[in-house]
Amino acid sequence: MDSSTDHSDMTTAKPPRARVEDAIDTEAPRTRDYLDGFLAAKPPEGAAGGPGSDLQADVIAALREIFDPEIPVNIYDLGLIYGVEVDDNSDATVTMTLTTPHCPVAETMPGEVEMRVMSVPGIRDAEVVLVWEPAWGPHKMSDEARLELGML
Repeated sequence: MDSSTDHSDMTTAKPPRARVEDAIDTEAPRTRDYLDGFLAAKPPEGAAGGPGSDLQADVIAALREIFDPEIPVNIYDLGLIYGVEVDDNSDATVTMTLTTPHCPVAETMPGEVEMRVMSVPGIRDAEVVLVWEPAWGPHKMSDEARLELGML
């Protein structure tokens, strides 16, 4: 467009603004019934977490979906997960290690584990505790992992 063009003839009127009072039907106002079912729902009986809970099993199942990039075995069966705790507030704590402190995924794996655990329905918060003692060794692998790697 040429800079010498006159813009005075290009003005347009602003569209009218939407007003709440224009949208409300005064004869039959809307009630807030859309939350009734949600607010009436009761939480499940018993504690959400704890050893052997369904929520703990769901977290372990989610951890079994994460595979070590160098070894075709999931991190749970590989023995990298030392503990999975889910408390009564649905907060999960995963204690884990890596095959070595110099593992190429040392910076990314704990974050991936945290994100995966947070994605489990029912989990409110997740924390990953990375430990180096006791050191990981092949003896920590499950029989399924050893079979997969041809070690049985």
